[in-house]
Amino acid sequence: MCGIVGYVGPQDAAPILLEGLGRLEYRGYDSAGLAVRGRSGLKVRKVSGRVAELAAELPARFKGAPGIGHTRWATHGEPSEANAHPQTDAAGRIAVVHNGIIENADELRAKLTADGVEFTSQTDTETVAHLVAAAFAAGADDLEQAVRQALRQVVGAYGLAVLDAEHPDRIVVARNGSPVLLGVGEKEMFVASDVAALIGYTRQVVYLDDGELATITASGYRTYTLDDRAVAKSPSTIDWDVVGAEIGDHAHFLAKEIQEQPRTIERALKGRIDERFATAHLGGLNMTVREAREFRRVKILGCGSACYAGELGAQLIEDLARVPASAEPASEFRYRNPVVEPDTLYVAVSQSGETVDTLAAVQELQRKGGRVIGIVNVVGSTIARQVDGGIYLHAGPEMSVAATKSFTSTVAAFALLALHLGRIRDLSPEQGRRIIAGLNALPGQIAQILEQSDAIADVAAEVAKSHSVMFVGRRRGWPVAREGAQKLKEISYVHAEAYPSAELKHGPLALISPEMPTVAVVPDDDLLDKNTSTLSEIKARKGPVIAVAHRELPPDLADRTIVVPRAEPELDPILLSIPLQVLAYHAAVALDRDVDKPRNLAKSVTVE
Repeated sequence: MCGIVGYVGPQDAAPILLEGLGRLEYRGYDSAGLAVRGRSGLKVRKVSGRVAELAAELPARFKGAPGIGHTRWATHGEPSEANAHPQTDAAGRIAVVHNGIIENADELRAKLTADGVEFTSQTDTETVAHLVAAAFAAGADDLEQAVRQALRQVVGAYGLAVLDAEHPDRIVVARNGSPVLLGVGEKEMFVASDVAALIGYTRQVVYLDDGELATITASGYRTYTLDDRAVAKSPSTIDWDVVGAEIGDHAHFLAKEIQEQPRTIERALKGRIDERFATAHLGGLNMTVREAREFRRVKILGCGSACYAGELGAQLIEDLARVPASAEPASEFRYRNPVVEPDTLYVAVSQSGETVDTLAAVQELQRKGGRVIGIVNVVGSTIARQVDGGIYLHAGPEMSVAATKSFTSTVAAFALLALHLGRIRDLSPEQGRRIIAGLNALPGQIAQILEQSDAIADVAAEVAKSHSVMFVGRRRGWPVAREGAQKLKEISYVHAEAYPSAELKHGPLALISPEMPTVAVVPDDDLLDKNTSTLSEIKARKGPVIAVAHRELPPDLADRTIVVPRAEPELDPILLSIPLQVLAYHAAVALDRDVDKPRNLAKSVTVE
């Protein structure tokens, strides 16, 4: 959940490391630090705070290469300069940056302390620096051997990079459960935990798998295992560009990413619509028509917004393909003993492709013989490489912690999957053409909604005054309500909870009061009368109502209505979710929150 950057080459490392850390700050931002090999040894500078504060504190003479950097999301020890990475050994020779959790850190710390080592931080990472130093003291010939000896004693998850003042031409990196990749440049090499850090420097990346290490020098790289067996790795090409990772003239990345959704939906659909046969072309599934027809149910796994998108995906698959489908948090699925059936198709959903709970669920399913496909944004990510096939979102880098464009692109991808499964079963060509027309209309309809941003900001100003907000919806509106509640609470810190509309009278109606507004998702569908009945119950108890609907609702049902265009019913959730993103954004701005980097959260959750 933290960010790692490394550089070896002829340039000074610090500016490159700072730029990369800035691009990774969505992964962790309570402290940051750098280490570079200068003329007289290692130079280390750390702060408790943001990357900008680190940059401001760097002396002008902080020069040298190679170098490693880190932006942290605290797990062991509070955010502080002492607990920030890089962590070093007592002599200041070894520097380590680390993502993940070392499970036997207490045991290693006790052993090292008994050997006379004095610790200066509360981190588990510091044990690695001392273990590497101990390996040299015990006779290790080079940095690679010392790191291998150290890691043989480590239990847990790690992605790490190690710098040694006495080996000034290289960095050694290792991966076990936390992503690490190499960037291949022209007579220079890079290390990162996420491709976003490398945008603008290289498009050629090498992904490490669990149990693998690499040594990088300016002239190239070598990949190998803990027992020093060579591993052949070829570079892959990434398709993200600098523009996608820059904020431009937007106040926040979140605002930029919300505004990008007409284009990201277009990219999700591009090349995947088969007009002739009224279906979707999804070659990445790596699945024949015969194989697809053999599945009798679909199970979708994800965390947070990915899970809510999965709930909408399950409804799309049931509606269009008439195949039983359900969604479940991957974090719960992995800790029970699930029945894995050969006629079930499993779908793993993750924007980053690195979500540890989802990855663990995928690995357990495959261990039990399950067929797993992925819906992932980041090309070449761990889940993308682990699954048997899947769909890339092509939404571009999502720099804000809160998911927006990745959420709507995921639902669009599920619509394509449902269309594909439906057309090889009983969905008629006419119905297939109806869904395709609805998909093609989405970018223009999203643009219409975004034109209402100022009007939604007025509503958000009132919401921002509340201590708690209720979100309600039925059927397709229920996952939309859940996603809307999550957006509001994670970026504005206003408490919000979501309930199915019909469940209000089974308990939560007791909370309704003039001080608690309700945001209601009210599509103009066959449940409209049921939904308006719920609104009447809320209004009868003097609860303020903000409706997201296809038409203006009368004042006796809603105090404010945000009107969205009508899509095909199965696709309505994509449009209904957009105003809730805008509402949460403006509420957070009104409250002067750190919109892109909400407290206690990080983008890519690679620890449990």
